Amino acid sequence: MQKRRTDLAVEAKELFTESAGEETKLKGVKAWDELREGYHITTVEILDEAGAKALEKPVGTYITITLKGLMRREEDAFGRAARALATELDRLLPQEGNGPILVAGLGNRAITPDAIGPLVVSHTLATRHLVAQLPEQFGSFRSVSAVAAGVLGTTGVESGELIKGVADKVQPICIIVADALTSRAVDRICNTVQITDSGIIPGSGVGNSRAELSQKTMGIPVIAIGVPTVVDAGTLTADIASKAGVDDLDEQALEKQAGGLLVTPKDIDAQVADLAKVVGYGINLALQKGLGLEDITMLLD
Repeated sequence: MQKRRTDLAVEAKELFTESAGEETKLKGVKAWDELREGYHITTVEILDEAGAKALEKPVGTYITITLKGLMRREEDAFGRAARALATELDRLLPQEGNGPILVAGLGNRAITPDAIGPLVVSHTLATRHLVAQLPEQFGSFRSVSAVAAGVLGTTGVESGELIKGVADKVQPICIIVADALTSRAVDRICNTVQITDSGIIPGSGVGNSRAELSQKTMGIPVIAIGVPTVVDAGTLTADIASKAGVDDLDEQALEKQAGGLLVTPKDIDAQVADLAKVVGYGINLALQKGLGLEDITMLLD
């Protein structure tokens, strides 16, 4: 497979097809497309180790929602995006009972392209204390805890260690992790959301891998929701050259020349704010089934 940096399974599948050709069957992988609330959704299921090796992603389900209408401010774009995300997230949540959930935001709030996780937490309804202390008013709510884990450089604690410590205390049945991702293509930056039940390795997309967050390391299901906010400069150059018909690039030399440079949109602050709100509201709709968008806004204010 071509060596292009991406955290998106749908792009890994594209890269495999481009490298191997349509005639080569991709074993151990299923994929299909559908529409939800007017948005295009691609689901990639990596079924076994053969598929995992081919796409260089762990076994699991990867759901990619394309949200281009949100940026164009189409009619009810925000509400439709939040509802579509909630529906897809609900597919991956444990279906047994209505147990407590821990929502964790990864990343550095001070660096805009990396602020998705902390901003998602700020849009998440934390109800654990309300359910426990005011059962008459909030007894029907699902118990949700939310934590922004920060980064090792500012906390001195690995995100995985902090989240594991909180999880051991609140005993959730599932952890939902939100983080920024890397894409191979500019047109997917802040236009897509990936939801997966395979967990996440924080920082892997930008070559700064930290401790893995998955069912294997946490002991409970981990669902990762990611928004691509940057593209690697070497990957971007190779992609543009390939689209222009230049295919004989030395990609290793190109990667070395790019020097780890990451590219992000000029209005990244506004786009990150929009996508973090969509993800936060989508999580709320999935977890608190009786609430609508107006209810969530009222409770968050």
